[in-house]
Amino acid sequence: MKTCGEIRDWFNERWPESLACQWDNVGLLVGRAGKEIQKIYVTLDVTDEDVEAAVSMGADMILSHHPLIFGPVKRINDADPHGRRLLTLIREDICCYGGHTSFDIAKGGMADLAAERLGLFDEKKPLEPLEATAEQDGEAVGIGKVGFLKEPMTVEALARTVKERFQIPAVTVYGDFSEKRAGRIAVSPGSGKSMMKEAVRAGVDVLITGDMGHHEGLDLAAEGISLIDAGHYGLEHIFVEEVAKALEEEQFGLEVVRAPLHYPCRVI
Repeated sequence: MKTCGEIRDWFNERWPESLACQWDNVGLLVGRAGKEIQKIYVTLDVTDEDVEAAVSMGADMILSHHPLIFGPVKRINDADPHGRRLLTLIREDICCYGGHTSFDIAKGGMADLAAERLGLFDEKKPLEPLEATAEQDGEAVGIGKVGFLKEPMTVEALARTVKERFQIPAVTVYGDFSEKRAGRIAVSPGSGKSMMKEAVRAGVDVLITGDMGHHEGLDLAAEGISLIDAGHYGLEHIFVEEVAKALEEEQFGLEVVRAPLHYPCRVI
């Protein structure tokens, strides 16, 4: 059996909090470090449904990608969903750890996992390096990844590949719909609006990311870069399986429960 603090330290050793962006809020956000953990619930977000599931199954800890507490909290009450979630976790003595951009940036984290799913090879360097000298185990780290497809393909074929490998019901595509084959690819799970200049700088054929809009798609197309918007959840839900599997492989004696794959929106 492990304590909440020991689980926190294990996560921090693999995906260090020190790598997180300055604006982020990673770490143990709710609960006692000394609490003994028998059952842990791994999820991307901490929604009402996730809190209810954790309570109903008797989980002692939630380990999420997106932080439950992100900005300043001025009051905790039952007048809004955020306050109700916090009150429930505190009342039920459920700890909550958020590993956000630390997981995004670290070696073996979100960027590497996404690149592996797409089969990128060769460079696989960060799309946006953390800083000029940032390394982990001798490798440069940062947001996103740039690499090459083993077999270049059309943008339409690549979009279908993204849907299949990330189990996404739909993607939005801007740019080149010709038979021209793309080979140099950038992938940036999560919100990619801040990655547009980096994609241009990297000279990629396609940017695969989420949370992009009409004007961003047009602007990238004008730069000769196609956009595959797979949604924020679409590219990042891989966090759940990776972290749950890593916990199980450690043989901590915990019961690890994965949040079900559930897209928060539909295209109708």
